[in-house]
Amino acid sequence: ALDELLQDNQLKALVLGHNGKFFSAGVDVADHMGDKAETMLREFHAIFKKLNKFTCPTIAQVSGSALGGGCEIAIFCDIVVASDKAKFGQPEIKVGVFPPVAAIVMPLFIGRKKAFELLLQGETISSSEALGLGLVNNVYPVDTFNENAKAFVDRFQALSTVVIQHTKIALKKVLGEDFDKKIDELEAYYLQELMKTHDAKEGLQAFLDKRSPKWENR
Repeated sequence: ALDELLQDNQLKALVLGHNGKFFSAGVDVADHMGDKAETMLREFHAIFKKLNKFTCPTIAQVSGSALGGGCEIAIFCDIVVASDKAKFGQPEIKVGVFPPVAAIVMPLFIGRKKAFELLLQGETISSSEALGLGLVNNVYPVDTFNENAKAFVDRFQALSTVVIQHTKIALKKVLGEDFDKKIDELEAYYLQELMKTHDAKEGLQAFLDKRSPKWENR
C-alpha cells in the first residue's frame, strides 16, 4: 500500500488508523528469533524507510494500544492524535531485545533522559503522559475520537499540496535527518551483537514459553 501511495504526489496527508483495541501490538515475538530475525528486521524497517519518503504529513490515529513495533510505527509518523484511552510502550527490554527505530527517534522527540527511561525500563504510558512528553500532538475523548481526528486531518484539505510538501521537506532539512543510514547501522548492531547474547535468546524464548526469563547477564 505504501509503495502505491508513494506514487501519488497529490496526497495532502497519509493517515494510519486502526479497527479494534490495538493500533498495533507489534511484530510476533517468534519472528525475532533465529534465522527469522534478519528477515523480520529487513521487512519491518522497510516500512519506515518508505514512510520516511513521503513528502506529505504522515499521521497516526491511535485510539487503542500501540506497543512494541506498533508504537514505533505510531511515533515515527509526523503527527500523532490519540484517544484518552490510548497507551504507548516499548516493552522490548523485558523480553531481551531493544527497538531500533524507537532508539533513533524517541530521544529526538522527548529528550535523552525520558527516552532512556522508557526504553531501558519498557513501561507503558497513557496518552495524557505521552502528550505531556510531546510524543502525541492531541488527545481526544474516546467517544468522539473518530470525529475529532477527522476534523484534525481535514484541516490539510484547505491547504496547497505543493506548499505542504515543500514545508515538510524544509523541516526535514533543518532537522538534518539521516534515518536510513542510522537504521541500517542499528539493524547490523542488533543482529551482530545483541542477538549473539544468551539473554536475548532467553528473553524471547521465555516469552514464548509464558515464563519469567532467567537472565545470566551475558
